[in-house]
Amino acid sequence: MTSEATFAARLRRWRAQRGLSQLALAGQAGVSQRHLSFLELARAAPSRDMVDRLAVALAIPLREHNALLLAAGFAPRWRQRDLGAPDLIEVTRALDHMLAQQEPYPAVVVDRHWNLLKANSGAVRLVEFLVGPLAPGTAVNMADALVAPDVLRPWLVNWTEVVRHFVRSVEADAAADGLAETAALLERLLGYRGVRAALRLSAAKADNGPVLALHFRKGDVPLRLFTTIATLGTPQDITLQELRIECFFPMDEPTARHLRGWAETRP
Repeated sequence: MTSEATFAARLRRWRAQRGLSQLALAGQAGVSQRHLSFLELARAAPSRDMVDRLAVALAIPLREHNALLLAAGFAPRWRQRDLGAPDLIEVTRALDHMLAQQEPYPAVVVDRHWNLLKANSGAVRLVEFLVGPLAPGTAVNMADALVAPDVLRPWLVNWTEVVRHFVRSVEADAAADGLAETAALLERLLGYRGVRAALRLSAAKADNGPVLALHFRKGDVPLRLFTTIATLGTPQDITLQELRIECFFPMDEPTARHLRGWAETRP
């Protein structure tokens, strides 16, 4: 195991990432500062219970909680299953119900890194209107689709404002979860043309709306949408903890009419 992957190194990194002193973390985990110092210096080995207490105190994601256990020499605690697993059937039914309830408006289920897992018919209709139909089985990453120069950007009037907000949210994700995959996603997004320049621009004046809308325009059809993002409560599975359900709502009545009209003509 490399020095960066040892339990002691991971513990130091997570404490620094959370901005906690040894004294503060020791108090939250119910351990003496002296013992915590010994753990961070690899002068003491943690028990499984101690690893769990520290992971909870540091609010470490389940995936990284497993990595901390493995680094300390213990078996992982948390499972990661495909959404099609038999024991997740009630969860997938709930997700399908949420997507169906959102009709005729778009809704999608994505993972932690914005890979599309499920979409309702409203989302399919919106994508087909903007970029055309996708081949069956096409892998879609919603972050790339939003930020890249050749997918949604040509139709997104306020791309600069939206991408500034979105990339900042990915930056926050990278800081919060500490995953190499999230850091790689952030670097990929920053590498797209115009993104770094957009981040350097001062924030535009508010348009007096309560939320930042995605303002699409294709031909003579304008669409203004805002989104909500939901997560599953108290997940005990890595896949479920990393799920996000994003629902799109019309910001005005003309947008609502377009979405409802598409549902009537293209179910």
